[in-house]
Amino acid sequence: MSRLDRIALISDVHGNLTALEAVLRDIDDRGIDRIYNLGDFVGKGPRGREVIDLCQERCAVNILGNWDDFLPDPDRTYDNEGMRWWLAQLGEGQGKWLRDLPFCHDFWLSGRRVRLFHASATSVHHRVRFDHDEAQFRGMFANTPATGFDGPEPTIVGYGDTHDPFHEVGPDGLTLFNTGSVGNAMDDPTPVYVILEGVLDSREPASFSVQFVRVPCDQEAELAEAARLGMPELDGYVSELRHGLYRGATTPHYHR
Repeated sequence: MSRLDRIALISDVHGNLTALEAVLRDIDDRGIDRIYNLGDFVGKGPRGREVIDLCQERCAVNILGNWDDFLPDPDRTYDNEGMRWWLAQLGEGQGKWLRDLPFCHDFWLSGRRVRLFHASATSVHHRVRFDHDEAQFRGMFANTPATGFDGPEPTIVGYGDTHDPFHEVGPDGLTLFNTGSVGNAMDDPTPVYVILEGVLDSREPASFSVQFVRVPCDQEAELAEAARLGMPELDGYVSELRHGLYRGATTPHYHR
């Protein structure tokens, strides 16, 4: 068998340039040169502009996330100090670039149809958590108006959004996984990404794998930069990067 291809999947960087750079170094150290980004470049962290610049340079595929859609939306009704600050931090044309990103990306890997999107098969704003029911599970593999109806339904689906990595195999071999978050990981705040391995663009059955990788980084340096820049909602960012607790939460809990 020929050498297998490897694809690094990153998601939910959320303006955390420190974590992104650490993950990209790890990807480079492994000799992986194909990177796909599943969205949420901006918001929550202080350096969305720099994250976009770096992902435009390094990622072969960039996909729309919910923050990427609503933060630059000229018709957005919800607003506060944080939203205004994160929006103002973007560079010229970056808001339009974000909103113009594709909803999903489909390809073949080792005889399996793979689909990547940010949150669900219907919308970047519809969340599917790890403790979903069977109907929600099967819905992740459906062709919808958002994904398009051309081509076969996928047998492997990868997504982000929840910052909560998992891997599940259901009936008929349907495989669903969540990449977790590079810049805003929950529970274990260590940045995490996924490596897919298989024969890219091949419809012939072959081996494939899904690997999760944790990459330590200097979160205190990231928090110091957020403070230096005067980013609003800093206490929430501290809670998330130090303790893996969503802003507003007070103590860790088993999230099932």
